[in-house]
Amino acid sequence: MRHFPAFFDLNGRPVVVVGAGAVALRKIRLLLRAGARIAVVAPRANADVAVLAQAGALVWHARPFAAGDVAGAALAFGATDDAAVNRAVSEAAQAAGVPVAIVDSPKLSTFITPAIVDRDPITVAIASGGASPVLARRIRARIEALLPARLGALARFAESFRGSVAAMRPTFAARRRWWEDFFEGPLATRVLAGDEQGVRRAFVATLNRTPPRAEGRVALVGAGPGDPDLLTLRALQRLQDADAVVHDRLGTERALDYARRDADFIPVGKAPGHKGPAQDEINALLLSLAREGKRVVRLKGGDPFIFGRGGEELEFLRAHGIDVEIVPGITAATGAAASAGVPLTHRGMARAVTFVTAATAEGIDAIDWAALAQLGQTVVVYMGVAAAGEVAQRLIAHGLDAATPVAAVENATLPEQRIVTGRLADLAALMRQHGVQNPAVIVIGEVAAFAEEAASVARFAAAS
Repeated sequence: MRHFPAFFDLNGRPVVVVGAGAVALRKIRLLLRAGARIAVVAPRANADVAVLAQAGALVWHARPFAAGDVAGAALAFGATDDAAVNRAVSEAAQAAGVPVAIVDSPKLSTFITPAIVDRDPITVAIASGGASPVLARRIRARIEALLPARLGALARFAESFRGSVAAMRPTFAARRRWWEDFFEGPLATRVLAGDEQGVRRAFVATLNRTPPRAEGRVALVGAGPGDPDLLTLRALQRLQDADAVVHDRLGTERALDYARRDADFIPVGKAPGHKGPAQDEINALLLSLAREGKRVVRLKGGDPFIFGRGGEELEFLRAHGIDVEIVPGITAATGAAASAGVPLTHRGMARAVTFVTAATAEGIDAIDWAALAQLGQTVVVYMGVAAAGEVAQRLIAHGLDAATPVAAVENATLPEQRIVTGRLADLAALMRQHGVQNPAVIVIGEVAAFAEEAASVARFAAAS
């Protein structure tokens, strides 16, 4: 973030606005709504500002700006059409330690004023970091259309019951769930429709009922190949609902930004030089969190049922009576192939596709290499960077042409994605020369030739 978002409490606090034209008037009106004590400094003022001054809504000093005008102010605004005056306001405010915003001049400002959606006490602020205020206003217009006009009334209704809910639901988790159920349910809809008195009776009756025992649940969620834009809608919903997120190291980093900020984030992934917890330990952790009544997301790169050991976790949790939901994700293979422009199946070239992992509990000898070496199919190898040479040797030994096209896709779908192409016989050399590292998948088959046009590095030409 270029700017840290924050909201100032200006009720009864002094704010200086230098300028009294149309632009300054827009700031003044917002500040009045926030309850600020406004002092306007300007030799001349437009009619609306003058009327506000006559009514006592603000104090107008009809003279040029002086550096001492900002002393003691909570905020200062420069809103004149004179660049020299605006610069003087900025310098004086910064020297006095007063936050200052100069209209249309982010470089002279220590904070910016966002486009605002006001549903008092709910406030939505949209900022572009000064890059495009017009775009921020367009986004505001769209949000305005989405939010109910009585949203503020709903917030005030909830505020009136905060103490009662805290008394009846003593734990933070219980209170949060109560309010989530309320805001998503029919009572909130009735408040938005204006039936506050009727809802109060129903609210109290519901609150006084004995709360059911909180039962935890686990969602096995696929984070996709890495780009958070490829998360499914249900994955986003489960991340927003989660009390705890148990996540892998690869393929989940950016997805974590979409989870609730107050969730517990528990990394369980493996890293070079650090094995991480064993699967039995992960299973026990998920069980423990669910038994605490928490909503748990087990976040995995790609799809949880494609080399993600999701099946083992599902079996274990269900055997212990835990409710489990499966939220599929775009697999690393399909994500990598799509971003590299490789069709995994293609008429006349590949009538089948096989996913295989080079890191198996039984070892590489357990793989049916003869089946993988058959013509007319595409083979996608997961976790095959370290074993690339062995993979190539086994396939060639079982009859696959050494000249078969290959493509390795590293950091698929992300801005740092790389595509390395070549032929099967040179696969190990490709990995070494280009320093390919995980997360990466290897595509082997005639369709891999499609990746050449999309490759971000030159094709490795091995000596014959």
